[in-house]
Amino acid sequence: MNSVEGLEPVVEDWQKALAVVAHPDDLEFGSAAAIARWTGQGKEIVYCLLTSGEAGIDGIAPAECGPLREGEQIESARIVGVSTVEFLGQPDGTIEYGVALRRVITDVIRRHQPEIVITNNFRGTWDGDVVLNQADHINTGHATLDAVRDAANRWIFPEAGDRWSGVRQVWATGSPQARHAADTTDTFDIGVKSLKAHKAYIDGLNWPHFDPEEFLEGTSRPAGTRLGTKYATRFEVFTL
Repeated sequence: MNSVEGLEPVVEDWQKALAVVAHPDDLEFGSAAAIARWTGQGKEIVYCLLTSGEAGIDGIAPAECGPLREGEQIESARIVGVSTVEFLGQPDGTIEYGVALRRVITDVIRRHQPEIVITNNFRGTWDGDVVLNQADHINTGHATLDAVRDAANRWIFPEAGDRWSGVRQVWATGSPQARHAADTTDTFDIGVKSLKAHKAYIDGLNWPHFDPEEFLEGTSRPAGTRLGTKYATRFEVFTL
C-alpha cells in the first residue's frame, strides 16, 4: 500500500461495539481516542480484556500486578466513557490460539451482542516490515475474527448461549494494512489522558523519556493527514 494513500472513514451508523484485546493498555495505545468519540455520540462500548496484564511489569509479581493493572484499566475506560470492563482470566504472555480461546470470545460476543467488534492489529508486524508484533496480540486478533463467525453459527459452541449474527464488521486497530480511520481530532486529549492512567505500567517499562502525548501524536497525525483531519485512528476493516 502506498504510504500516502488516503483513508476512508469507518461507518458510524451503529449503536453497540465490543472491544476484545489481550492486555490492559492495548486499547489506550491505539483506540481510546476513537472510543471517546463514539461514547460521546451516545454509543455503548464494552471492554473485554483476555488477561489482567499480570506478567507485564518486570518489577511487580503477577499476584500484585494483575489487580493493579485491572484498576488502571477500569479508570482508563472510565475516562473515555466506558463503564463495563471484563477480565477473562487468560494467561498473560502465553495466550494460545485455538478452539478454547474461540469459545471464550464467542461467549462474550453472544452475551453482549455487538454490531462492531474492535480488536488490535494481529498482523505479524506493526509497520508491514520490521517492527514485530507480539504473540498475544496476534493470537487474540485471529481468535476474535474466528469467534465472530462462530457466534453466528448455532451449531458451534451451543453451550455458549444463543447465536448472535449481528456483528457487521471487525476492526483491527493500527494494522499496517489499514484502509479506514476514525477522526479523533476532538477527542485526542481524552485518549492521552486515558493512556496516562496506566501509570504503574508505563513506569514499569522503564522508558524514562516516554511521553504519552508524543507517542499518540506520532501515530495519530499521519493517520489524520491521510483521512483529511488533524488526528485519526487507523483500522483494518473486515466485513462479515
